[in-house]
Amino acid sequence: MFLGQYEHTIDDKGRMTIPSGYRELLDGSAYVTRGFDQNLLVLPPDKFNQLAQSISDASMTGSDGRDFRRWIFSSASRVEVDKAGRILIPQFLRTFAGLDSDAMVVGNGTYFEIWSSDQWNRHEEANDPAKQSDRYSDISIRL
Repeated sequence: MFLGQYEHTIDDKGRMTIPSGYRELLDGSAYVTRGFDQNLLVLPPDKFNQLAQSISDASMTGSDGRDFRRWIFSSASRVEVDKAGRILIPQFLRTFAGLDSDAMVVGNGTYFEIWSSDQWNRHEEANDPAKQSDRYSDISIRL
């Protein structure tokens, strides 16, 4: 499971080191695609394949469904984890997420996200801890 948050850097070639605990969960490769908060989603191949199957099973007749398919598939890129534990993030995805040299890697259970440090800080500042219980009250969680 991808947990925690880590500060990382991206070099001039677009390479970023993956946290060591995440590398074993990726098993050598991953898929990177656009996220929904001006961030990137990084999924292990099995989770990306599950997502792809879910999307492919959805109706193609609605414009929202077609747009969602485009959103995910047109920006998806398979990346390999090199011997140094790095992935190469394609330029168009770095541009989309506003990534330059500083990044936050944020665990999200079955996948992780890559945020620009500035965007992550704005996101965190906007999440008032006093309002979280009300905000999440409609989400049905059972332990």
